[in-house]
Amino acid sequence: MAGSDFESKVKEVIEKIRPALQMDGGDIEIVAIEPPNLKVRLKGACHCCPSASYTLYHGVYAELKRSIPEFGELIAV
Repeated sequence: MAGSDFESKVKEVIEKIRPALQMDGGDIEIVAIEPPNLKVRLKGACHCCPSASYTLYHGVYAELKRSIPEFGELIAV
């Protein structure tokens, strides 16, 4: 997959997830897209939430992997 295709798919998935994070007072920021991986930063209430790692890997990562089968790693920075 070309880098720009990967980037647009990643952004589409993040925009789909973002409202759920914002409902809890948080947000997600894309730090870097390095196909097949993604670096993100949780912001707001999500930044210091005890469930942040659960949200990242069972929510965000799971949706990315489901939507983009070639997706690699989700890296929190």
